[in-house]
Amino acid sequence: MAFRIHDSVVRGEIDNREKGIVRGRIWVHDRAEPVVLELRGNAHPDLAGCLLNFTNPLPTTPNPGLDSLHPEQRGAIGDLTASRKVRVFDLPVKEACLMSKRGEKPPEHLANSLYLEWYSERNGRVVIESADYRLEISPPAWRLTMEEEKQRAEQAAAGFDNFLGKVSEAHEQSRFTPPEDRPMNEFEWEKSFRESDALTDKTMELYEKYGDRPDFEDILAREMGWDKHDQDAPAEGAPEDENAGGPGDVDEIKRIGEEADQNPRQPNPLTEGVDWVHDEHDGVSHPLEVRIRDGWLALWKWCDERGLLGDSGDEEVHAMIFQYQCCAAKCAGALGGLAYEDDLREPGFMVAGLKRALALLHESLEAADRVKAKAALPPEKLEPFLQELFAVREEILALMKRFREEAP
Repeated sequence: MAFRIHDSVVRGEIDNREKGIVRGRIWVHDRAEPVVLELRGNAHPDLAGCLLNFTNPLPTTPNPGLDSLHPEQRGAIGDLTASRKVRVFDLPVKEACLMSKRGEKPPEHLANSLYLEWYSERNGRVVIESADYRLEISPPAWRLTMEEEKQRAEQAAAGFDNFLGKVSEAHEQSRFTPPEDRPMNEFEWEKSFRESDALTDKTMELYEKYGDRPDFEDILAREMGWDKHDQDAPAEGAPEDENAGGPGDVDEIKRIGEEADQNPRQPNPLTEGVDWVHDEHDGVSHPLEVRIRDGWLALWKWCDERGLLGDSGDEEVHAMIFQYQCCAAKCAGALGGLAYEDDLREPGFMVAGLKRALALLHESLEAADRVKAKAALPPEKLEPFLQELFAVREEILALMKRFREEAP
């Protein structure tokens, strides 16, 4: 995935006054020395030949992988412009999200955004994008000719294609063919999950790069190897009935969804309280998912009321709660089918999913150790949370043992 660091940037300068070279210095969160850029290529016409200085007026936050950002970035420039059009909310993001949840449309407007992209030898594709930065741009020392602009665009596209090729290679290496004669075991499900992760990475890279273009669906289909004509065409020898229905029939998909809404699956009443419970929204959840969700949500509310989260909060406290929140989501994915029929209960799938939940729980525990070392939370609040993490860990391990014993 692209290394996106805009929230961690304090300020920076980008210099393209020497044709064919982009140099720069970028100061990031909690680093005294700047990251130095030495890149081949040129900026878009709006910044070509210019010196750009930019400042982030907002509080900075640490990118989870910021420590791996090498202090010397050498390679090739991708797209560099200060006039990328983006939609910006006219009110704080939190208020906009609340409006969206209520089904309302938050007010917004088009704005210019700084978009700085490069391909480094150390970190791959790195992106800084923000409409909030304050910019100062010098008069151009030179301007691109039409031929040079064409060459610049081709070089930027080639840089992304090369990067996407590496993402595609990772996807190819993770390809997995499931067995046809038996259910998959936990190790085969892990391989399937890794292939899904690689496919998601590639899709997200394409969306981040081209998602605002009107021909995005065509770009996505081409890059993912989907032949739209083959998908839409009827199979050889099949009747050409436009109402026949099939995988790509939108009306049929809608009908199936409506039917599922009208006739929802009913959980097994004999396993209530063990494999499922009714949650606060009168839905069906596994008791472990509810336990984890209640735990992280209670601590999150307590910390939020005391300013320990958000832009001015503590990064380790945030990491501890966030990883535990993600653990709940993984448990929900692994255990969601337990409430229903036996054909949805694949032991290998549930064990593999719980392994992922366990990994996130361990990350929460590691963050909790750092919270404890810096005394970011009072002991009377942190210790019960730590005890809960260890108790949940034992419950996950017990469930994994149970499903391994159920495996054929």
